[in-house]
Amino acid sequence: MTNTLAAANVELSRCVAASSRPSFDKPTTATQPAFGITPYRCFSQRYAPLSLSPQGRNSVSHSRINSMSKNDSDEAGGLTYKDAGVDIDAGSELVKRIAKMAPGIGGFGGLYPLGDSYLVAGTDGVGTKLKLAFETGIHETIGIDLVAMSVNDIVTSGAKPLFFLDYFATSLLDVGLAEKVIKGIVDGCQQSDCTLLGGETAEMPDFYAKGEYDLSGFAVGIVKKDSVIDGKNIVAGDVLIGLPSSGVHSNGFSLVRRCGVSDMVESVCFFDQVLARSGLSLKNQLPGAAVTLGEALMAPTVIYVKQVLDLISKGGVKGIAHITGGGFTDNIPRVFPKGLGAVIYKDSWEVPAVFKWIQQAGKIEDAEMRRTFNMGIGMVLIVSQEASHRILEDGNSAYKAYRIGEVVTGEGVSYH
Repeated sequence: MTNTLAAANVELSRCVAASSRPSFDKPTTATQPAFGITPYRCFSQRYAPLSLSPQGRNSVSHSRINSMSKNDSDEAGGLTYKDAGVDIDAGSELVKRIAKMAPGIGGFGGLYPLGDSYLVAGTDGVGTKLKLAFETGIHETIGIDLVAMSVNDIVTSGAKPLFFLDYFATSLLDVGLAEKVIKGIVDGCQQSDCTLLGGETAEMPDFYAKGEYDLSGFAVGIVKKDSVIDGKNIVAGDVLIGLPSSGVHSNGFSLVRRCGVSDMVESVCFFDQVLARSGLSLKNQLPGAAVTLGEALMAPTVIYVKQVLDLISKGGVKGIAHITGGGFTDNIPRVFPKGLGAVIYKDSWEVPAVFKWIQQAGKIEDAEMRRTFNMGIGMVLIVSQEASHRILEDGNSAYKAYRIGEVVTGEGVSYH
């Protein structure tokens, strides 16, 4: 892993590892020292010593689980995420067991005390959206998704992202393809105003299919201890403000596609049963939209960092939920104190055409959609009544924002 200094948003020399995985550093001239520190090697613990978790909250993070196992589904019934091989409940159970070994996990980002501030860290991958990148040939924006999944998590605590590191693994390195992917990572760092501090490129012959690769990464940010957004002050009557997504973002793709075995007994990847049942391909136009299915599904994840930090600076923001795996149903309660829940106004925003198509083609129940996809809202802010008026008024000109619900007494999420 390369950990040397770099100017903002500039990719460092990377460590290319053969199958034996040797690692070595290649110094890069830094035009501006990062916060006055010197180059170092970092050995991190598996779990953060301290995480953002309101006092007494009994919720867990589902973002740690990316299951790619196969399951047969009932062709006659509606599809579920579990049919596609992803068991959210199993993920919840694993996180509970991990929490017994490393108490304190469960927030969107892990917090580490540093003087009068916290370092806030998050890690993630892109998941099976990579399969669509391989099928569509769209590799220029997948790096944006990678950065977004981590920086959108850590900004929920009010942290400004400082730096990002990535891991790119492939069977045989295609320099041109890798350059496209890393260019997307650079773009994502620019959008979130953080430094691409370094990364690692692993070349592992025969480990991945020809032309395919895997991505992961992590971000670190910082927030003053007296400025942490932790949900502790949320009360019944507070307002839920939703910020629109660009589409599916980077969650739910195991339900949008899945792998199977052909009649020729070759291992190949098919479109998931949603595509199969619809009779469409990724090159067909998305019903109700002016783009193809492939373009709609590959739309890069919105990076909310600058908008969210701006809203926080104006006051009244009490809690923030990044809507990823687990959808509305599981993610919004994670920021609430015990004894509080949410009512979501179902018709308070326009659900993008891609979700309407997924639900109709897959015959997916409403509850399953809400626990799998963001449904057009990628970030939810819990704010005071006063702040909600200001945000919604500002949103008429500067950005889109919707009043999507309110905090109520009682736990869980209901829809009206």
